[in-house]
Amino acid sequence: MTETAATINETLVLPYLNHAVRMYEQKYALRGDIDAAMRFGCGYPRGPLTTLDELGLDTVRDALAARYAETGDNLHKPADLLESLVAEGRTGKAAGRGFYTYADGEVVSDDETPSADDKPQLKHEIAKVGVVGTGTMASGIAQVFAQSGYDVVFVGRGEDKVAGVIAGITKGLDKLIERGKSDEETKAAVLGRLTGATTRDALADVDIVVEAIAEDLDLKLELFRDFDRIIKPGAILATTTSSLPITQLAEATARPESVIGMHFFNPATAMKLVEVVTAPATGADVNETTLALCAKVGKVAVSCADRSGFIVNCLLFPYLNDACTLAEAGTELTVIDDAIKAEAGFPMGPFQLLDVVGNDVSLAIQKELFAEFKEPGFAPAASLEKVVADGHLGRKTKRGFHDYS
Repeated sequence: MTETAATINETLVLPYLNHAVRMYEQKYALRGDIDAAMRFGCGYPRGPLTTLDELGLDTVRDALAARYAETGDNLHKPADLLESLVAEGRTGKAAGRGFYTYADGEVVSDDETPSADDKPQLKHEIAKVGVVGTGTMASGIAQVFAQSGYDVVFVGRGEDKVAGVIAGITKGLDKLIERGKSDEETKAAVLGRLTGATTRDALADVDIVVEAIAEDLDLKLELFRDFDRIIKPGAILATTTSSLPITQLAEATARPESVIGMHFFNPATAMKLVEVVTAPATGADVNETTLALCAKVGKVAVSCADRSGFIVNCLLFPYLNDACTLAEAGTELTVIDDAIKAEAGFPMGPFQLLDVVGNDVSLAIQKELFAEFKEPGFAPAASLEKVVADGHLGRKTKRGFHDYS
């Protein structure tokens, strides 16, 4: 690739790597969870901390320091932990130790490696699962649990919505059969585990309920208050929210210790990642059971606390926002997209991804991050604000940063 592509990659990826170091430094998430979140949530070939080890922490530190001297942007100031690890000689894979420990070029166990004895266990019996919602995410979650052998009750606002879920799941199962990945017997078994309902009272005897309704705090608060009336004591109350405060949902109930986040990624049937998010009052037994349940349904679970963006969005969207700022300075969108795919190995360029996610959704998330962290560099880029104001929301409107007409 040309020097321009390498420069674009450095401009956008270095702050992302630095942000990941700060997340780890703050003990917000374990190193393995940070890396797994970006691999399985975004399809990146490597997690950010592994990438740092491969590039060399000293090399990245020096490049960031040069950018910080030029821009004065705090996002470019090398994280304190990066500085201290370099000072200790822990400069990455070539040195045998960075964020991970290496022998003969391969990662080996160290004092931060989880023990096999630490594997999460089901502390609550989970036999029946409830899902609230009938949208794409709710349908996918219902299918994931039914395919894993769980009886599932899902609740929608009307018979047409309930029928739509069954029709959608049936279509998905038929596609698996066409590809030779399933058969009619399995399809019948999965559909036989699904029960649709139009009243929340049908959730009375579920062991865990997963809320997947619209991202509207008032709607979710009303639902969680009603859970106290409906759901049996001891059941786990989970939310799939990607942006709203789980702590507030927990406080709306008389059993905040039972509330947890299960942030599935869309489409839930295909994406492996689930961010398991604990609020301050979440019980350790609820957290461990949720992590174990994710593993039982074939998902990769990562743990974090209730904070804006969790792991993935907190690392992803500032990088996407930076891409917008870079384009505003005159670099062509396709040049940026192509450079990132070629240099970083990311599956999509930033503008391609923004258009897939939806620019309105992306702007809302970026605003939330800016509001929580008060980091000047997180202020939404003017071009992102403009495409949303113009109604160019991405693929769903046939136009975003790119044209799909």
